[in-house]
Amino acid sequence: MNHLDPLERLGNRYFAMRHGHSVANLKGIIVSHPENGCADFGLSEQGVAQVRVSLQRDRQLDADTVIVSSDFKRALETASLVRQLTASQAPVEIEARLRERDFGALELGPNSAYQRVWQRDAQDADGDFDEVESANRVMARVSALIVELERRYSGASLLLVSHGDALQILQTAFARKPASAHRQLQHLQTAEIRSLVLARPAG
Repeated sequence: MNHLDPLERLGNRYFAMRHGHSVANLKGIIVSHPENGCADFGLSEQGVAQVRVSLQRDRQLDADTVIVSSDFKRALETASLVRQLTASQAPVEIEARLRERDFGALELGPNSAYQRVWQRDAQDADGDFDEVESANRVMARVSALIVELERRYSGASLLLVSHGDALQILQTAFARKPASAHRQLQHLQTAEIRSLVLARPAG
């Protein structure tokens, strides 16, 4: 379910930021369960450098930007570094709905398995093969967060620090496309910051 579908426009500006290159990326493994991702597998040295470069390039974020982050270590370290570099005085808001997609039985296995999951997503966005959180379930939780933020803020700029699949599916929700189409949109690279713009309602 896309909770953004009933909305004609948004009252805030939203930016997506994928966490910087992480220890999990370095090892080439999937880390998607909170018991692993919240306590370990933070940013690599490359990831820290990537975040700094992204902030130097992106001039849309400033001290007034509200930073909302997944509670996984790699995302929180990214968000904390953004807060430092933008001189934000507000604490980072921690939001579990921005967590990595749960890759179920694929946890701690090779990240080459992502491709197989994405191929199945295109065929069935409700599928829970290998105990993987379905694309539609991810869309429901991330789009519900946007609706809640719309109630809490007005005229704000919000940076959402999260993970590859969660943000890929979130931008699909903004585009008002089905979750099954999430790999058809441009992929976010590690530490990339991208503006999210809500597409016009169909018709």
